[in-house]
Amino acid sequence: MAQLDALFRAMSDHGASDLHLVAGNPPIMRINGDLVRLKSPALADTPLRQLLQEITPPSMWRTYEETGDIDYGFELEGVARFRANLFVQKDGAGAVFRLIPSTILSCSDLGLPDEIRNLAHLQQGLVLVTGPTGSGKSTTLAAIIDEVNKNRSDNLITIEDPIEFVHKSAKALVSHREVGKHTETFAAALRASLREDPDIILVGEMRDLETIRLALEAAATGHLVFGTLHTLNAAKTVDRIIEVFPAREQPQIRSTLADSLQAVISQTLFKRVDEPGRVAALELMMCNPAISNLIREGKTFQIPSALQTGKKDGMRTMDSSIIELLETGQIDPAEASQKVTNAQVLDPFLSRTGVL
Repeated sequence: MAQLDALFRAMSDHGASDLHLVAGNPPIMRINGDLVRLKSPALADTPLRQLLQEITPPSMWRTYEETGDIDYGFELEGVARFRANLFVQKDGAGAVFRLIPSTILSCSDLGLPDEIRNLAHLQQGLVLVTGPTGSGKSTTLAAIIDEVNKNRSDNLITIEDPIEFVHKSAKALVSHREVGKHTETFAAALRASLREDPDIILVGEMRDLETIRLALEAAATGHLVFGTLHTLNAAKTVDRIIEVFPAREQPQIRSTLADSLQAVISQTLFKRVDEPGRVAALELMMCNPAISNLIREGKTFQIPSALQTGKKDGMRTMDSSIIELLETGQIDPAEASQKVTNAQVLDPFLSRTGVL
């Protein structure tokens, strides 16, 4: 048993999402969004490297020594899977371990609206889950894929760096591929997947031009593609995809995206004030004809207004979701004011509750 296993078990026991091991500091866990220092001595560089080497595959450790950065995933049997990032900083080695629960929560467990659960039953197109790092994108996407796995007789291929949630084939056939282990790059795996009779493809991160181009082509040619981006809302997500292409290609990409994009889910996490834990505020854009026209015509600045008028289609803005969480007493007004797009939308709530 590795010496770090006790810390990984403690993460699970205390509901921690992340473990930080950084030379010059004691071990630190992130619990309900807050960093909590453990009552332990500061970690020295050499002993920390020995602990990290004990749990790192030899080939990955060689890469770490050569480059100073690696990512990989591993599983502690009976506890959970973990996503590891090792790096080097001023005082020596550093590592962050993200706990990936072994139990996949359903859309119902997460309180996601039916419109999101129904995305698992689309036949083709592109569905994007976006938000900053640590906003719960992987958890939401795992719930949607779980719905696919339980209800569809389809071939589902996931491409991730590293593999996070593991879906055992149920009604669907699920194949997990890890970048750096089973394939060289996202783009290489995505290109190969089109020769593997896929119905559904999950791209863990659409991080470069080639990957985005291939994902769009797959979605436009009859496949259902799920992906993630580090963007803050639906309008910025559309802009990000288009702007990654050379200017001469952007008109065609706008047209392709308008035809193939099905939905964008953007989310951010809040610390709950009514009970321990965190809760997600969600923006949901469903690509109806009005949204598609805005994308095709390059009028993404009008998307927020279209979301407000698209409530009958299940759409919602991030600000309206944040206000709903305030109304139900789940989050703090101070944190809400930091994350809303337009702070003035909070004025009626703050006046009514006597904060203003």
